[in-house]
Amino acid sequence: MTIHSLALTPLISLIAGVLILIMPRLLNYIVALYLIVVGLLGLFPHLAG
Repeated sequence: MTIHSLALTPLISLIAGVLILIMPRLLNYIVALYLIVVGLLGLFPHLAG
C-alpha cells in the first residue's frame, strides 16, 4: 500500500482543522509543525518516498 503526498495532504489538513476547532490553542503548534514538515520535504524530496 503506497500513500502519495497528494493524498496525504488533505488528510493532514482535515485532522489539523478538527484539532484547531476542538482546541484553538493548538493552532500555533499545528501551523509550526506543518511548516517544518513541508520545509523539510521541500529541501529533502527523497524523504517523501
